[in-house]
Amino acid sequence: MVTTARDGQDSTESLASTSSPDPPSRPVRTATFASLANPTYRLLFFSGAVSFLAVQAQFVARGWLANDLTGTNAGLGAVYMAFGVPMLLATPFGGVLADRLSKRNILLTTQVALGASALWIGLGVQFDFVEYWMLLVTSAVQAIAFSFLAPARMAMTSELVGRELLTNAIVLGQMSMNSTRVIGPALAGVGIGVAWFGLAGVYFASAAVSVLGFAMLLPLPSSRRERVGPGRSPGREFVDGLRYVRGRPDIGWLVVTSFVVVMVAFPYVAFLPRVATEIFDVGPAGFGAMSAVGAVGAVLMSLYVARRTNGLETWRTQTFAGIGFGVGLLLVAVSPSYLAVLGAIFLVGAAASGFQSMNNSLVLGLAEFEFHGRMQSLMMLSFSGFGMAALPLGLLADVIGLRQTIGVMGVTALLAMATYLTVRPPPTPTI
Repeated sequence: MVTTARDGQDSTESLASTSSPDPPSRPVRTATFASLANPTYRLLFFSGAVSFLAVQAQFVARGWLANDLTGTNAGLGAVYMAFGVPMLLATPFGGVLADRLSKRNILLTTQVALGASALWIGLGVQFDFVEYWMLLVTSAVQAIAFSFLAPARMAMTSELVGRELLTNAIVLGQMSMNSTRVIGPALAGVGIGVAWFGLAGVYFASAAVSVLGFAMLLPLPSSRRERVGPGRSPGREFVDGLRYVRGRPDIGWLVVTSFVVVMVAFPYVAFLPRVATEIFDVGPAGFGAMSAVGAVGAVLMSLYVARRTNGLETWRTQTFAGIGFGVGLLLVAVSPSYLAVLGAIFLVGAAASGFQSMNNSLVLGLAEFEFHGRMQSLMMLSFSGFGMAALPLGLLADVIGLRQTIGVMGVTALLAMATYLTVRPPPTPTI
C-alpha cells in the first residue's frame, strides 16, 4: 500500500500507484478520521469549519431578514438568484485560478470578502438603514467569494492528502460543513429571538468568526502549481477542462446529474423560512430547528460514508442518496404536521449530504490532479443554477402553492437519477 502524501509532495507517487486499480473483492474500510492525521490538512479542516459556521449562521439571518422585508416566496428566491448569476459568471475563473495561483492567497481573499459583507449587513440592521437591495448585493459578493473559495479548497485538499485519502478528506470536509449547519442555524435562530442580540448580533458574530477563520489560514502553504510551458488564458484553460469532461463520459454524467439535482432540488433550503411561517407558523426558533434537524441528518450520513470511501461502494452510496433526496422532498411536500416535516427534513439533509459528497468524491477520484480545480468549478456551476432556479421556483410557489412546488422538486430529482442510472457507463472503482 502506498504511503499517503503528508505534505502535498508525495501526491505524484500516490497517483502513479493508483492509476490502474484492481477491483476489490470486498468493500474497503478507511478509518473515519484518517485524513486528520495529516497536520496541514487538519489546519485546513478546522479553518473551514470556523468559516462555515459564520456562513451558516448568516444564511439563517439572511433568509429571515429577506422574509421580513418582502414576505413572499419570490422575495426569498430573488436573494438566491442574486447569488446564482454572479456565481455562474465567476466559477469558471475560480477553477482555473485554483489550478494556477496560490490556493492559500485565494482562501484568504475570499475570507475577507465574506467577513466584510457580514459586517455591512450587521451595521445596516443595527442602525436601521438596511434595505432589500443590500441583501442582493451581499448575496452577489458572497457568490463570487464562494466561486473562488470552493475550487481552491478542494484542490488544496487533494494535494495535501493524495488520492488514497481524497474521498475520506472530502467527506470529512462535508461533515465539518454539515456540523456547522447544526450549530449555526440553531444559535442564529435563538439569537434572532433575543431582543438584545437579534439579527444585528448574528451578523456581527459572523464577521468576528470570519476574522478567526482568516487567522487560521495564514500558516497554510502557498500550494501553487508549477506551470510548464507558455501561459494560457483562464478562458482557454476552462475550455480545456470542458474538453476533458467531454472525453470522459464517466465524469461527464456525474457532472450533469449533479447539475440537475442541485439546481432543481437544493433550492428547498431557500423556502424553509416560508415553510416555518406560512405552513406551520413556528417562528424563527422553529425555522432554526428545521435547519438544525436537516444538518443532524447530514452529519450522521457523513460519519456513515466516511468509512465507505473506496471501490464500488462509493457509487452505490451516491445512487441511493440521490434517490433518497427526491423521496425526502416528496415527504416534505405532504407532511401533515411540524413533527412529520422535521422527520422528512432529517431524511433530506442526510440524503443531500451523501449525494453531494459521494458525487464530488467520484468526480475528483476519476479526474487527473491537474484538472481538480476546474472539475470543482464545474460542480460549483450547479450551485449557480440552484441560485437562478430559486426565483422561478419561488414565483411558481406563489402561484400553485409551496407544498406543490417542493413536490415538483422531488419528482425532478427522481427523474434525474432514473436517467442517470439508465445512461451512465458501468461504474468502476475510483481508488
